[in-house]
Amino acid sequence: MTALLSGTASTAQGVGPLLRAWRERRRVSQLELALRADSSARHISFIETGRSRPSEEMVLRLAEHLDVPVRERNALLLAAGYAPHYPETPLDDPALDALREGMERLIRGYEPYPALVVDATYHVLAANRGIMMLMDGVPEHLLQPPLNAMRLTLHPEGLAPRIRNLREWRGHLLAQMERQIALHRSEPLRALYEEVAAYPVPDTAGGAEPDEPVPYFALPMQVEHEGRTLSFISSISTFNTPMDVTVAELAIETLLPADPATVKYLHTLMP
Repeated sequence: MTALLSGTASTAQGVGPLLRAWRERRRVSQLELALRADSSARHISFIETGRSRPSEEMVLRLAEHLDVPVRERNALLLAAGYAPHYPETPLDDPALDALREGMERLIRGYEPYPALVVDATYHVLAANRGIMMLMDGVPEHLLQPPLNAMRLTLHPEGLAPRIRNLREWRGHLLAQMERQIALHRSEPLRALYEEVAAYPVPDTAGGAEPDEPVPYFALPMQVEHEGRTLSFISSISTFNTPMDVTVAELAIETLLPADPATVKYLHTLMP
């Protein structure tokens, strides 16, 4: 596993404009924010225009009510002249041994179904045998570290040619990234989005239907593997109330079989 990378907001412009940008991004008025934070619209206005310097407690309170990501809360504190509140511990640090080992046990225990751990820019930090099974046939140059889940999925030499409903699945992944870009001020994430969105869509991409219609309860990824079509529903888990930047940006993605045929095949493949 590796440490996480993500962009941070510039602190040069001061905390006021940064807070105003987050408030506008969340579509919250000064009055509404003031009521949430037990303050006044006048005080919020003074903070945003630089006429008043907020306390460290106020910065954290406003960030909480604006649902500012943990990394960006540190940036707000720095812009206000305070030290960062949340540490950023490398994932291979001994302090995170229990967390790392717990995640690895979790995804191993999910086998034979695919599961992986990614960071804020979709770098793969850990993966189980189910994921490696899906990577069969992917060129070696795409498997060189750091692996990137979005790149592996959407690259025309990656999984993309084998995804039967690529246009729909690609649209889902790009929309997911767009939502994250709207939430996080991350230049690396934006750069990744621009890269994968520019990949050509293979001529074989389409909206092929399975041989026998299945009443899916969510959009599946339908991927070919050794002449079979496997269907998976993606689920993403994050940590509640993280107090570390690294932990805040971790996500565990599990691929749940979406039909009985996929369940049977995976248990046959990895008994």
